[in-house]
Amino acid sequence: MDNINVRLADQGDINRIAELFDRLCDRLESGINYPGWKKGVYPDRRTAELYVGKGELHVITVGGRIAGTIVLSNEPEDAYEEVKWRYDWEYDKILVIRTFTVDPEFWGKGLGERLLDHASSFGIINGIKAMRLDVLETNIPAIRLYENSGFEYAGTVDLRLNIPGLKWFRLYEKKI
Repeated sequence: MDNINVRLADQGDINRIAELFDRLCDRLESGINYPGWKKGVYPDRRTAELYVGKGELHVITVGGRIAGTIVLSNEPEDAYEEVKWRYDWEYDKILVIRTFTVDPEFWGKGLGERLLDHASSFGIINGIKAMRLDVLETNIPAIRLYENSGFEYAGTVDLRLNIPGLKWFRLYEKKI
């Protein structure tokens, strides 16, 4: 694939990001929905508006088309405090990854790895020491990607989302 770019999203991207989220949720809901996402619930237009507004949503583009997203934040989920992390840094030195998506049209083409590489590079440039994330314990493809990318398992927690089927999440961490 040619002409791949990863950049910070801006307000002009919100419609295209929301459309990507809808396409992704449609595809997930028509087959095995590993992350348990639901169209109109998460991720959705409000998700795009929130994280673009905070300056935390990055997009990967292929030929100018938005093909995936990753949110890079310094705000952990409350349940992250329930595990013993390997690295004991404050969250100003830790990137929390969320809303990590790839358009179904681009599955299997290495864009997930490219987004994780971007997160590492972004972290290094910004003085970050580690990355953390959570993943639904049944999301085997994502778990495989994270473990193959050097993330280490830290524990399993209930994120208290109060959504059926979305209770237990595996937490991962990677030093950068």
